[in-house]
Amino acid sequence: MIVRYALFEGEIHAGREAEFRAFVKERLVPLWTRFPGAEEVRVLDGLDRDEGAPPYAMALAIRYADMETVDAALQSDVRYESREVSGELLKMFTGRVHHHLFTANDYTPAAI
Repeated sequence: MIVRYALFEGEIHAGREAEFRAFVKERLVPLWTRFPGAEEVRVLDGLDRDEGAPPYAMALAIRYADMETVDAALQSDVRYESREVSGELLKMFTGRVHHHLFTANDYTPAAI
C-alpha cells in the first residue's frame, strides 16, 4: 500500500486556527474523500513537537492500493478542483506544502 502525504510545514495565521480547521473539514475533506481509489483519508492537526523541530500545522495522508491508483488520483478532475480550493486555505497559512509518498507497512502492537 502507498500513502501520499501533504505536509503543511509552517504555521496557521494567529487567531485563524479554528477557521483553518473548519475550512479543511467543510471544504476540502469532501473533495479529498472523492479522490478515485482513496482507501483512507486522514487529516492530522499539528499539536506539539520536539524542541527545535519545525512546525507542521497539518498533514494530509491518503492511502492507495498501489502507484497506478495514486497516478490515476493525481490526474483526476477532483484533485484539480481540490488544488483550487486549497489556494483559499493557504491565505490563512505561512509556510510551504510539500508532498511525499511512502510504502506503508502495518504491524499489530504486542499489547493487543
